[in-house]
Amino acid sequence: MGHKSTLDNQNPKIQPVARLTKVSKIYGNGSLTVKALNELTLEINQGDYLAVMGASGSGKSTAMNILGCLDRPTYGNYELNGIAVQDLNDDDLATLRNQKLGFVFQQFHLLPDATAIENVILPMIYAGVPKTERNKRARIALERVGLGDKMQNRPNQLSGGQQQRVAIARAIINQPTLLLADEPTGALDSKTTKDVLDLFEELHLQGITLILVTHEDDVAIRAKRVARFNDGRITEIRTNK
Repeated sequence: MGHKSTLDNQNPKIQPVARLTKVSKIYGNGSLTVKALNELTLEINQGDYLAVMGASGSGKSTAMNILGCLDRPTYGNYELNGIAVQDLNDDDLATLRNQKLGFVFQQFHLLPDATAIENVILPMIYAGVPKTERNKRARIALERVGLGDKMQNRPNQLSGGQQQRVAIARAIINQPTLLLADEPTGALDSKTTKDVLDLFEELHLQGITLILVTHEDDVAIRAKRVARFNDGRITEIRTNK
C-alpha cells in the first residue's frame, strides 16, 4: 500500500479560508524564551483583503510564516480550507503550500537566468501540471498582469515593477486559496507601487483572498481591512471605507 496523505482525510470546503485559534509561537527556553505570538486568533474569509501592520518584533512576520505553512505554531490551531495544518507531516505541508498558497516578497526571488515565462512555470512543475498546460497557464497569467509582450525577457531585462508582476503571476499560477504578500512594494518607487497595488486590487475583485504585510499607511489603506500587531497579538482590526 502507498502512503495515504493526511490531506485525504480533510474537508477542503469549510469556511473561513484561514483560521488561527489561540496560536502561540515560542522561541528559545528558560530565561531566553521569546513569545513571538501570544494566543493569536484571526479569521480570513473568502475574498478578504487584509493589510497587516506593526513594528519590528510585533509578531506580524511570524504570523505570516505560520499562515504560509513555513513555520508551525508552538501551541494553538491553524486551519487552511478546513485542513488542520498542525497535524500534517512535512511532505503534506509542502504539498499544501504548493497547492493552496501563493507568495510575493519585497525581493522578487526570480531565477536570474530564466525567462519570465520560465519563472512563472516553475511552481507548476512541482505540482505535476503537464507541459502543454503549464505553458498555456503561464501565458495567460503573464497577460493577466500586463506582461504579455515580456514573456521571453530575463529579470535583468525588466524593471523592478515588471519583475514584481512576474512574481505575482508566479504566485497566482496554481490558483491559490490564499495569496501572501510580504512588503511587496518595499523596493519600488511611488508610481510602480501604485501600479502593483492596482494589480492587487484587480486580483482581489476577481476573488483572490489576499494578506499583505506593510509598514506604509498609504499601502494599507488600499486593503479591505487592516490588522495592527503588537507584542504577538492583534490590538486593532479596522475596516477601510
